[in-house]
Amino acid sequence: MPSALLIPPLLFFSLGAFAQLCRSDLKFPGDLSRALSIYLLIGIGLHGGHELARADFGTAVRAFTAALAFGFGLPLIAYAALRRACRLDGLNAAAIAAHYGSVSAGTFLTAVAYLQSREIAYESYPVIMLAVMEAPAIVVGLILAQRARRAAGSGDGAVGLGSALAKSMRHGSIVLLMGTMLIGMVASDKSLESIEPFYRTIFAGALCLFLLELGMDAAKRLEDFWRVGWRLAAFGILMPLASAAIGLIVAQQWLGFGPGGMTLVAVLAASASYIAVPPAIRLAVPEANPSFYLTLSLGITFPFNVALGIPLYLEVSQWLDRKSTRLNSSHTDISRMPSSA
Repeated sequence: MPSALLIPPLLFFSLGAFAQLCRSDLKFPGDLSRALSIYLLIGIGLHGGHELARADFGTAVRAFTAALAFGFGLPLIAYAALRRACRLDGLNAAAIAAHYGSVSAGTFLTAVAYLQSREIAYESYPVIMLAVMEAPAIVVGLILAQRARRAAGSGDGAVGLGSALAKSMRHGSIVLLMGTMLIGMVASDKSLESIEPFYRTIFAGALCLFLLELGMDAAKRLEDFWRVGWRLAAFGILMPLASAAIGLIVAQQWLGFGPGGMTLVAVLAASASYIAVPPAIRLAVPEANPSFYLTLSLGITFPFNVALGIPLYLEVSQWLDRKSTRLNSSHTDISRMPSSA
């Protein structure tokens, strides 16, 4: 696994973290960071939409259903763990749970680049899941926050559920991803070939720059690491591992994906949003402490997934695939044996 980490995107992430930790004067233009985010979402949307146009409808529906189940179910698991194991209050637990039921596009893009660097094929259906999983987690988080307010006898200072959800659905990342997926689905193969260098050839290089900036940003959050307490810090690592295990099981047993697709589903389940969800939670749950959910999602879970989680999920996916292949082969051999008279 150590040699598997030596790929340009992960090394650029480490470089950004190192530059921040050694207090270098390296600065990343804010406009460039935003432009790279837009480009990467366009690239993954066009590629995913083009593949989905040729995908099996039944599998696409199952992927959509799995994404909804993750979006609604994972926040509930996170909330229960935060309340019982971490002994956190209801409002902060609800805010954090929304982040861990949602997805990180940056982590997903890193996983795609990692699979491509290893020349491992993957199904396109996880792109559907990436687009679907954002909103359900926000809904669950806001419902849990409203429940916590009622329990505390307070209902002031918050934006309504419908308003916060509508704002999250209008978020630029969601609109861009859904829109480019639609373009990729309806555009002809010939027309997409003419812009293939734009959304495929330079994709990996742009991702390196994007992760350089994210490495710097994540390192800034390390200063707040001890402020969240050891229980929350442990949650930031254990929750992704538990969610990834659920994702692997669903991807293999229900969706029937290969190792590449299983890895991407595990990454979606294990990641925590740090782009789309924070503004919605900040608006709807102003009582929650931003240093908790931002430090956990961007300062702990994101670096863990990028440095260790993605290679680990791939290793487990390949092991599960080999085990499944051996079992199927064994069953086939048994079925071919002549029955005794």
